[in-house]
Amino acid sequence: MPAPAAVILPTAGRPAYLDVALASIVGQAKALGADVLVVDDGPSAATRAVAERHGARYVAHDRSLGLNAARNTGARETTAPLLAYVDDDVEVHAGWLASLIVADASQPVDVGVFTGPILARFDGRDLSFCGREDPPITHLDLGPQDRDCDHAWGANMAVRRAALQRTGPFDEGRELYGDEQEWQARLKAGGGRLRYIAGAALDHRRVGADARISALSRAAYRRGRASRRFDVFKNTAPTPREELRVLAGCALHGPRFRCANGPILTAHSLGRLRSLLDERLALPPTPPATAGVDDFLSGRSGYVAGKRGRLLRAHDALLDLAALPAKARRLRTATAAAPRRRVLVVGVERHDVPNVMAQARAELLRSRHDVTIDIGPAAPGLGKFENLDALLARHELASFDWILVSDDDVALPRDFLNTFLACAEAGGLRLAQPAHRRHSHAAWDVTRRRAGSDWRETNFVEIGPLTAFDAAAAAALLPFPKELKMGWGLDAHWSAVARERGWPIGVVDATPIGHTIRPAASDYPRETAAAEARRFLDGRPYVARDEVRTLATHRVGNA
Repeated sequence: MPAPAAVILPTAGRPAYLDVALASIVGQAKALGADVLVVDDGPSAATRAVAERHGARYVAHDRSLGLNAARNTGARETTAPLLAYVDDDVEVHAGWLASLIVADASQPVDVGVFTGPILARFDGRDLSFCGREDPPITHLDLGPQDRDCDHAWGANMAVRRAALQRTGPFDEGRELYGDEQEWQARLKAGGGRLRYIAGAALDHRRVGADARISALSRAAYRRGRASRRFDVFKNTAPTPREELRVLAGCALHGPRFRCANGPILTAHSLGRLRSLLDERLALPPTPPATAGVDDFLSGRSGYVAGKRGRLLRAHDALLDLAALPAKARRLRTATAAAPRRRVLVVGVERHDVPNVMAQARAELLRSRHDVTIDIGPAAPGLGKFENLDALLARHELASFDWILVSDDDVALPRDFLNTFLACAEAGGLRLAQPAHRRHSHAAWDVTRRRAGSDWRETNFVEIGPLTAFDAAAAAALLPFPKELKMGWGLDAHWSAVARERGWPIGVVDATPIGHTIRPAASDYPRETAAAEARRFLDGRPYVARDEVRTLATHRVGNA
């Protein structure tokens, strides 16, 4: 005979919260013959240990698949007719599970979901809220009487299996925030109802550093970004003017009412505006590629100018501002601890067009590393990579830890080399490049800077405008192939070589460069360069356009 209910706790990397949740749930479940299942969205020994200590069943995804995937996994792992989903950061009240089981036994079949009070609790923090807005974490209190309701938050959401079978599984393509809402919209469209059960109450907790205004604001920013995207998905997104009006109200809320919710609400609104900016800057999909003809190209020019360029500059300013705290603390500590390296920088400088090589040279020489810079003029009749090979031939490459090949029109950020090498070596990258700023001529989207990331492991690194080789990569890849004058296709081939040899390669977001003086291929015919690449790649492995992606995102200190 199946258990009358199964309590399912999706979780990911929060064993301390999970410990409190299970301590409040397992006793009730045992008394009622219910099952308790922990679904770990990516295996963790600490999470498994907590589940086993409390006698809960433990199931793990081999990698992170998302909250809705964990909910679907929980449903498959039990035959119980009632699936009581809760977050891992709750503490249920006495009688919580019994109230849900009684409701399941007494309510008509069109009721597909039960929920109950979700009461926000901030342990160890005395936050002053004015009460005009809900608390800054998931909260629901519809009073002391049972009643129908419009929505059930996933922190306290019991689903009848029959309703899940009628409506279909949770959409695993939905991101966090809006995940359960999409499923409930389908339920209601099919005539299903949701019921609030006053006796099925629980606390939704934040503890220690998680209960600080700064942490709550960061979480609110992420929710804001996702909530705007969900509104777009539903075709209910407010206009930019409406979003700005809400931001103004949120910014005034804190000082006006002396309310801790002010900065948190402001962060949520800023998150929505960030997603709005992403919408305006989104590029159309690239055209289909033809194998062997143009699949080694990005499919975009990468050129930025006009209104889009102005928006991208504003985006960069916001990202620079957001990165300041990290640069002041975490990255500074990492760069100071990194070993001193021998670095060779080579490049071809043109004097017939504007360049910023003098500024780049000064920035590189300010680093704590032992830097040799060999910048030469372009020799008449030679291609760029023939000129670079001539410069490389003047040095014993094996004596350097890193070799950087740079164009003469690359604007480097302050403390570039110290930060770049610290991140590249923290990731064990063999082949690396600094990310492009948002406002930068960059054809490959994967190379543009990402917020919240210090470096990313990717399966592709560009041949320019600045490419870094560690000693092993330099020994295998340099000098450049003699048959290439313009270098197109070489990055696609090198990326395949890295894959075959198991080299980590990637993009360093902590040191975004500007490449805005001259667009790529402005000095030679694009089709000539593409034809040269086709000849070079014929019979060689390469990473095609549709394969290019970020594999993992990292930050210094918690890679």
